[in-house]
Amino acid sequence: MFSSNDMTWETPQWLFDKLDKEFHFTLDVCALPETAKCKNYYTPQIDGLKQDWEDNICWMNPPYGREVGVWIEKAYNESLKGATVVCLIPSRTDTKYWHDYCMKASEIRFIKGRLKFGDSKNSAPFPSAIVIFNGKQNSNIKISTY
Repeated sequence: MFSSNDMTWETPQWLFDKLDKEFHFTLDVCALPETAKCKNYYTPQIDGLKQDWEDNICWMNPPYGREVGVWIEKAYNESLKGATVVCLIPSRTDTKYWHDYCMKASEIRFIKGRLKFGDSKNSAPFPSAIVIFNGKQNSNIKISTY
């Protein structure tokens, strides 16, 4: 799970449960069958990037390679069509996608410390953030720590 060949990082269940209690997710937009967090989910074969997410409350923990930016752009665009998208991503504030899309989010929550993904006893080698798109672009993004 922590190799550079595998860019999937299973969402910590406690974190998902906490956010699900707040948002009541209806769709996991990029999941594997064995790690899906919602009853309805898109697998790599279905390809969530090619699907419509509108009218859903979406959970998104995308592959963490170079594709993150494509997923963040999709999340932002789907929110403009009516979806709420809650994203768990690496906190890479120096990237183009962060400035182009994350800074248009309605809320960003920085996670204190490093997450332990899946059943791993090791912490991730990067900080994480929750980026929330709900179709409301603000010049005053709500920023907090989690």
